[in-house]
Amino acid sequence: MRSIVVAVSLTLFTGIAAAQGAPTQSEPHAIVVLPDQVTWKPAPPSLPPGAQAAVLEGNPKEQGPFTMRLSLPDGYRIPPHSHPAVERVTVIQGTFKVGMGDKVDRSAMTALPAGTFAALQPGTRHFAEAQGKTIVQLNGIGPWKLIYVNPADDPRKATP
Repeated sequence: MRSIVVAVSLTLFTGIAAAQGAPTQSEPHAIVVLPDQVTWKPAPPSLPPGAQAAVLEGNPKEQGPFTMRLSLPDGYRIPPHSHPAVERVTVIQGTFKVGMGDKVDRSAMTALPAGTFAALQPGTRHFAEAQGKTIVQLNGIGPWKLIYVNPADDPRKATP
């Protein structure tokens, strides 16, 4: 009996791993990404240089749900900005300091330790800073966009 349970469990796990490809109408869809399987790449150009990103689900550039992680070095800052859709943030590692408003006020930032969840409504103006190496997970509906309060803060518009 024990060998049957093990065989069924292995079959189920293999089916979940195989389902990471494109789903069809007749098969279930599951995505499993173990910590050592996260593939980090340079973050989108809408973020200041120095961050790394890993897309776990969906495509943040396209319409539809997505899950993305950002790895931020100690002291990394994101100037005041907003998003056109709800942004759900979970702090995985480190401390993510967040402040609300149009101007950076470091004394008014709230430290969000690992395990914290936050949801920001569309148009909420905020700024952030990493304290220690920080990893945050973003969940939302794409396309994901940053709209900087001060257009000069947008790294896509920076002049050499």
